[in-house]
Amino acid sequence: MNILLCPLSDPGYLYPSLRVGIELRLRGNTVSVLGNETAAAAAKAADIDLIPVAQVGDPAAFFVKTWGFHGLNQFQAVCRAAKSVRADLLVTSVLCQGALLAAEVLDLPVVVMGFAAHLWRYQSGADEEPATPADRLWRENIMLANYTLTRDQIGLAPRRDPQPQRALIGSGLLLRGHPDLEHPGAVLPAGIHHAGPCLWEPPPDPGEAADIAAALDRVGKPVVYVHLGRIFDGGALWPRLNSAFTDGPFQAVVELGRTGRPQPDARADLLVVRKPWMGPLVERAELVLTNATSAPVLMGLSHGRPLVVAPAGSEQPLLAEACLKAGVAVRFPSDLLDDGAAVLKAARVDPAVQSRVAEIGAELSWMDRSGRTADLIEAAASGDLTSNTFTAVAALSG
Repeated sequence: MNILLCPLSDPGYLYPSLRVGIELRLRGNTVSVLGNETAAAAAKAADIDLIPVAQVGDPAAFFVKTWGFHGLNQFQAVCRAAKSVRADLLVTSVLCQGALLAAEVLDLPVVVMGFAAHLWRYQSGADEEPATPADRLWRENIMLANYTLTRDQIGLAPRRDPQPQRALIGSGLLLRGHPDLEHPGAVLPAGIHHAGPCLWEPPPDPGEAADIAAALDRVGKPVVYVHLGRIFDGGALWPRLNSAFTDGPFQAVVELGRTGRPQPDARADLLVVRKPWMGPLVERAELVLTNATSAPVLMGLSHGRPLVVAPAGSEQPLLAEACLKAGVAVRFPSDLLDDGAAVLKAARVDPAVQSRVAEIGAELSWMDRSGRTADLIEAAASGDLTSNTFTAVAALSG
């Protein structure tokens, strides 16, 4: 098949698609990726041909910070790119409704790469789940509103689905986390499957990695890997990080991600970086402290590292709560007066957390090694994903 990857160009969305693209190419498919110039280095490292968005549309349509304003531009760019490579199948991100509509107009199957857990309503079994200000129905409605607006802009007739979120699933929605990160007893809607983390990142520059390792060696304390996400309406983690890592038992390497100006205290054992990779840093660390976004959660679990979660907004509270319920995480104190270092110290040696992390991490790693995601995507070409033939139980039983 000719397969077009059309994810957002931010690493958390781009990298899983490239991982899948590598596997699909090894199976004899022709794979290309639609991406902004910021995706060029990663596409080259993955040895996948890049179609620059600027050649077929508006680059702003494929950044996470502006996704909600560019559904029509996504649609136009994906249509042009898919025609140029004579695509047989599309693989896109959960925030690319324009790609879903391009697939409909071009009569192509489209697989959606999701987050570490399901964010919308379950089919059943979640009646006891506590409501939050940004609950599943709210998230689903926000996505559907954007989808419906884009559909109207294109001139397509409204859909009449018995389950409204069916429009957002395409030929199949692949979640990258473990079934235990879902609400206990919940049943996923048809067409949604747990596929595995799809971990991939460009190789680190040896000199940069060596410099970081040397800086950590000089301090000599056990390492915590901190991965910052957007804070939305929540507070920045810096005051709490400065407190936990000043005159304490740990040092941290802090990945800035998409956050703004760093605010480390000169007395704190904090090494601030902004790198397109995290694997070697997670391997060096004993804990992963995160706002609870999918990439650091899945990287940490796959490396057998306990999680410490400090959610701010968007999907972060839901995924943080999922990690806590699954027993793979503890919560970082929200009050500056609480002892963050003590929480880290306890998490490092908690046998229950260590055991659950080992169990779930091993199963996630197996899912990645098994080629399950590529199996699901190839099956989507014949429409098999909508039947839920591929179940999580079957996946984890091998």
